[in-house]
Amino acid sequence: MPDPEKDSPTLMRAASLLRNIAKAAPRHPVVSLICATVITSGFFLLFPGVDLWVSGLFFDPASGSFPAASNEVLKRLRSLGPYLVWLIALGSVLILVVKVIWPEQPPLVPLGKPLFLLITLALGPGLLANGILKAHSGRPRPRNVDVFGGDLPYVDVWRFTDHCKSNCSFVSGEGSSGAWLLALALVLPLAWRKPALWATATIGVLVSVNRVAFGGHFLSDTVLAWTLNGLLIALFYHLFFIWQPAWVTPSSLDAAFSRIGFSLQDRFAYLDARVRRFKRAHKKTK
Repeated sequence: MPDPEKDSPTLMRAASLLRNIAKAAPRHPVVSLICATVITSGFFLLFPGVDLWVSGLFFDPASGSFPAASNEVLKRLRSLGPYLVWLIALGSVLILVVKVIWPEQPPLVPLGKPLFLLITLALGPGLLANGILKAHSGRPRPRNVDVFGGDLPYVDVWRFTDHCKSNCSFVSGEGSSGAWLLALALVLPLAWRKPALWATATIGVLVSVNRVAFGGHFLSDTVLAWTLNGLLIALFYHLFFIWQPAWVTPSSLDAAFSRIGFSLQDRFAYLDARVRRFKRAHKKTK
């Protein structure tokens, strides 16, 4: 466990450094998030007891469990994050489908926005968190660690082991999804962006902390889920809306999806003509 008196100066310096990074983030988000990921990783490697101490705040030694995991209100809160993620993803897919079905019509919104949301969702919470790290990190969850009544050892962050075979603790899937909610605010009109950022950040943080309280993830799993997914979101935001190469401009994407729509219309027209000819031929043979 961490010694507050001994580690206090180092913790304060680390907190001050992270505050400075947060202040610089709006101007240099990609660099700031890289620095935040490296510093956060280094901090938890140097002070692994912080993970155990934070999880211990939610652990009840008398029952040998994390009581929050049985709280009905908190269980419903946990379902809020995935619900919002699916809602935003389905809305994004619907915008693209509408454009393909009616290719001659202008898109409901610039197509870079739903593509940005879907790509960052697929690569962040989907591939990076669940497909790679959670599947192969081997880090046991707090409730499975011997300190909290389990039968597995505590494993440092970024140290890959075979103690957990799949769906492991590092990184937090729900933390990744919570961080991804901020991507929605980035594609909204400027007047809505600030309140949307506050709203999505609040929901994302609550859902993420909820998992720590449940004994499902360590604090480091959650914080690094945010920095890694934030970095990915920042990179793709720059690609789609700042650097914006020719192939991701609104006009290029509009033209590309129009071509897909017209091509599908031609294929359906061809299939319809074949079916009609077959029906006519079948009638003649009767």
